[in-house]
Amino acid sequence: MPIEDLEPFVGTWDVEARFPAEWQAPPVEGEVSTTFEWLLGGAFLLMRSQAPDPVPNGHCILGANEATGGFTQHYFDNRGVARVYEMGFDGTTWTLERSTADFTPLDFMQRYVGTFDDDGRAIRGAWEICHDGQTWQNDFELDYLRRR
Repeated sequence: MPIEDLEPFVGTWDVEARFPAEWQAPPVEGEVSTTFEWLLGGAFLLMRSQAPDPVPNGHCILGANEATGGFTQHYFDNRGVARVYEMGFDGTTWTLERSTADFTPLDFMQRYVGTFDDDGRAIRGAWEICHDGQTWQNDFELDYLRRR
């Protein structure tokens, strides 16, 4: 897939997160923003997230993955976390998955599936986590709402 297929992401989004009851954490609404912008003349897409503590601030670089025909997301945050996710986008559904070790050991697997609303103004999705290599469970819901 060509990198230009990621054009629907470009812009600034407000982020909402809802956590499982056992986290005893309130939902995040209106405090986190994410901006997607072209980088290096459109060769990559930069994703920047700004958030209040304790939510990490992050930068991601999204690029075409010629080996898979999809995309790769390189994730970095202010905790010093660095990860690589396989990424897919079919024009409607955005997927991210980390199931192999990369910059850090693989203590758990993660995946995100988000779906663009018909009007392209929201991406509604959730992160899942897997600790045993087989059983996936909901980690937290994460939605992106395009700023007007």
